[in-house]
Amino acid sequence: MSHVFPEHKKRRVALVGLVGIAALTTALTAAALASGGDGTGSAQVISCPSPVDAIPAVPAAAQAEVTRELGNLDKQIAEANQRLIDTAGQGGANFVDNAILGPLEDKRVAALNRIETAIGRQAAKPEGLERFAPCALGAPGQAAPPPNTTTTSAADAPEAGDQAIACPSPVDAIPDVPAGAQAEVTKELENLDKQIAEANQRLVDTAGQGGANFVDNAILGPLEDKRVAALNRIETAIGRLAAKPEGLERFARCELGDAGGEAPETSAGAQPTSSAPAAGGAIACPSPVDAIPAVPAGAQAEVTRELENLDKQIAEANQRLIDTAGQGGANFVDNAILGPLEDKRVAALNRIETAIGRLAAKPEGLERFAPCALR
Repeated sequence: MSHVFPEHKKRRVALVGLVGIAALTTALTAAALASGGDGTGSAQVISCPSPVDAIPAVPAAAQAEVTRELGNLDKQIAEANQRLIDTAGQGGANFVDNAILGPLEDKRVAALNRIETAIGRQAAKPEGLERFAPCALGAPGQAAPPPNTTTTSAADAPEAGDQAIACPSPVDAIPDVPAGAQAEVTKELENLDKQIAEANQRLVDTAGQGGANFVDNAILGPLEDKRVAALNRIETAIGRLAAKPEGLERFARCELGDAGGEAPETSAGAQPTSSAPAAGGAIACPSPVDAIPAVPAGAQAEVTRELENLDKQIAEANQRLIDTAGQGGANFVDNAILGPLEDKRVAALNRIETAIGRLAAKPEGLERFAPCALR
């Protein structure tokens, strides 16, 4: 057996390597073309550390899902590099960090978490793959950044007297946690704290940048998306062993206030407005309903909830479209509204696939319904 596993891992790494090389080649070629075509110009590209060598032996039953998520990581880099080309010259000094690298890191965290979860259903769950999420901007051919080995703590938040981001705690709303889910729930609660600290650090680093709604669109919005994902993972972890808690997403929204101030209260019954812009168009998204196969009774509640989430996401994006009317450059809507909306929809569609897949054949490809457009 000692000869089987290394060979298996070698084949897996080779396959992943080919996927990564193909995607990176595409991105580098596109960047080179944008700079003059010979690859020696001043164009920069986004590069990311590879998690492949940190992934343990993958059980056969998880292989397809892990391979798919590794492919997603490469696809995300290629898309980010294309966005880098499309938005060249736009925004201020930190535009790339806030509009491209930040959302890319969020996507990578989600994909890396799905890899951990896929393996964890069949074997010991790997931890800490999120350290491979941050990417960097550099010259074509420059080595990818090393994985992040540092953690952000509350000490990184703004000093007293400044403004700080405060978020409501879900702790009191979480029911008794089964022993088998305790480690995962604890990790996600730590992730929530880490996300707040990182957002507060971003608040410091970007002080004075952007317009009136910069903090809402570049910091609070992405933070809410991350918190929804972490809170969903808490619900899922408990739900595998006991009654699944619902509605923890109400703790996702955070606010900007004085450092040391109280966290915002949650609103158990608040619903996003469904208002769409009266003029200038609205955001429209394709419906996945007709592509979803028969839903097992045990998955019906979760699928229904995620379909409602998809509608809620569209309403929130349309409201953001109203609130930010006239802001940003030509691609502001694509980068600040449609891009994050697509990320949210991918996550919800993946959860629909996963919910069905626990009890029946798992549907694939619902992510094709994620992209939306301005009409």
